[in-house]
Amino acid sequence: MSDTNKTWGQTVLGWFVVEDGEGEPAAATAAVETDAREVEHIFVTNPPAAIGGKVDFDQVYEAAGIGGDERQRVTKTLELLAALPADTPTPVKKQIVEASLTAFGVPIDKIIESGVAEIQALEGYIRAGAADTQQVLADAESRIKAKEDEIRQLRKVMDERVQEQQTAARACNDRKLNIQQILEFFGQDAVARVVSASPKLRTPSRQG
Repeated sequence: MSDTNKTWGQTVLGWFVVEDGEGEPAAATAAVETDAREVEHIFVTNPPAAIGGKVDFDQVYEAAGIGGDERQRVTKTLELLAALPADTPTPVKKQIVEASLTAFGVPIDKIIESGVAEIQALEGYIRAGAADTQQVLADAESRIKAKEDEIRQLRKVMDERVQEQQTAARACNDRKLNIQQILEFFGQDAVARVVSASPKLRTPSRQG
């Protein structure tokens, strides 16, 4: 970018996206900047969602009340600029484009007005999307937290149940050992005879 372009760009910084040293968009500018409270004043109808990140610019502009004639002015100017050789000096480009637009009967001020309106609409669209995204994230985080709390509670119930079962099993085995002293006292043969004769008891071979 030439020094002339840099200077001119800085004078109307409010209507431009500033690029960082690597040519990447660094920040949206301030003059047409609008906070979330003002977004509703930009759009006359709800703008379309950017499904898959794809933006239908015509519908965004329509939602902002920018008519087809206004959009056409900007499109025509962009086409004129794109048709010029890349190495054409900026002052020459300006003369050629202005002469062409004058020949078409398109007022320069109207083009500027339409261009700023489109950028304002896009800025509003970005902010509206960002606000909606933040709400989605907040809702998702809340649901995730609730699920995590539920999972922690379920794991606590599982751990408590396992501990209860282990404690109960130890208590039962300790009790079995105490009772086993009685059975050993009377002898294995006596125990086998009683178990075999009792309709209430099962021999080890019948268990399972």
